[in-house]
Amino acid sequence: MEPPAGPVLYQKLLLWDPSLGFEDDEEEETSELVAPDTRRPHDSLGNKFGGLPGAWARLGAALLLLAVGFSLAARQLYTRGNPTGSLGSAAPRPGGHSHHPGVYHHGAIISPAATCSHLGRELLVAGGNVVDAGVGAALCLAVVHPHATGLGAMFWGLFYNSTSRTPTALTSGPAQTLGPGLGLPTALSTLHLLHTHFGRLPWPRLLVGPATLAREGFLVDAALAAALAARGTKGLCPLLCHADGTPLGPGARATNPKLAAVLLRAALAPTPDLAGDALLSLLVRDLGLQGSPSGPTPALEPALQLAMPQGLLSTTPGPSAGPELLTVLEAALRSGGPSPDPCPVPLQAPVTPVGSVLATIDSSGSVLLLASSLNSSFGSRHLSPSTGVLLSNLVAKPTASAWACPLILHGSSDDTEADVLGLVASGTPAVARVMSHALLSHLAAPQTQAQPQHQQGPTPSTSVCGQGTLLQVAAQAEHAHVSSVPSSCCTFQGF
Repeated sequence: MEPPAGPVLYQKLLLWDPSLGFEDDEEEETSELVAPDTRRPHDSLGNKFGGLPGAWARLGAALLLLAVGFSLAARQLYTRGNPTGSLGSAAPRPGGHSHHPGVYHHGAIISPAATCSHLGRELLVAGGNVVDAGVGAALCLAVVHPHATGLGAMFWGLFYNSTSRTPTALTSGPAQTLGPGLGLPTALSTLHLLHTHFGRLPWPRLLVGPATLAREGFLVDAALAAALAARGTKGLCPLLCHADGTPLGPGARATNPKLAAVLLRAALAPTPDLAGDALLSLLVRDLGLQGSPSGPTPALEPALQLAMPQGLLSTTPGPSAGPELLTVLEAALRSGGPSPDPCPVPLQAPVTPVGSVLATIDSSGSVLLLASSLNSSFGSRHLSPSTGVLLSNLVAKPTASAWACPLILHGSSDDTEADVLGLVASGTPAVARVMSHALLSHLAAPQTQAQPQHQQGPTPSTSVCGQGTLLQVAAQAEHAHVSSVPSSCCTFQGF
């Protein structure tokens, strides 16, 4: 039986990984709260590099790249022998205790790629918080899953800070175009904004892992191979093709050195604006545009909220599907009847939006949910030769982001003991109905202290329309829980 514990602390001296090159012999502080104070901006570069001249900062980032490169190389060798990746080891530490798969004492991450879940876990172990882990994994997915997301994608997110008990929504701003059918890339600026306010590790630390994967190579997984086989390689060669033009298959190694250079430039740039301007200049040159379009305008906004008997529900504001989600839930709560059919016949026919989702959580209840999309598989299929970025075909339409609506159910500001639940889905045009059905099914299920912890995931009846993906994370009894529907879609890692 575990002794009672107070607020979850990251013990740096216990969790630090010297192989990552982050030891600080003069560090006297041995613990920090899981998440920083969200009521003021956080200088994410101040921890290690903020007070150093630019040359030393670039040298430090280069050393980080070398250290993380060795770690990722070892991980890729392991993945070659085990292409499906780990489903989340629950092996106990010496003298410790074990949990069911998907249940962790400190924190966890779940994403569609094993390599990226592993990278997110490394960031957690290195002293990062859920924002560090989520942003790092999102940048990793931008490299290894170019069919679903990338630097050319738009992002929506929802962050709940368990310290201040406040939810914050992340939006990429209005969809803008570089040319006909070519969306303006917003990922770097959007993710950097989130990290600046809520992250802990230095910004370069989050970029060196994905940059190493792009430069040294990554193994094509089943999801990417299936997308290539289904959609063909038009516009994607030589990035994702053999010399004869045939698509890469599972286990083949792919590299994207131009994308690696963009990520390294973003890591070493004195300011993120300079990195964004450099990327935009290269894209303008590749497209032969006259003049430079205005840059992206991401924003952090108050989350939409709905009071429920079980707590407060938070989601993203429009133009996402968040407002529709609240409308569906309010109607269900008023009627007192069964949850709505998540896949009504009229909603099974439209073209399924292509996107990617991930979730991170710690045992104190801090949660980050991220959803991103290129709109179609491989977006516009326009590969920028100077940057290695696939541009989206997500253009300015009212329904462009109508499928994104991550939600978090949490207690009120004065309820410090309430459990936290997070849900995020992709791959279905009926996402608001799927999310409301999953939430109401979860709330209707018996939640007793006697129930085994590993059964706190989605109920067996929960389904996702078509080929969609639903991720669920929860903080309960000072443990982090992660699961997905279908269970084979995603890989979780934790500690």
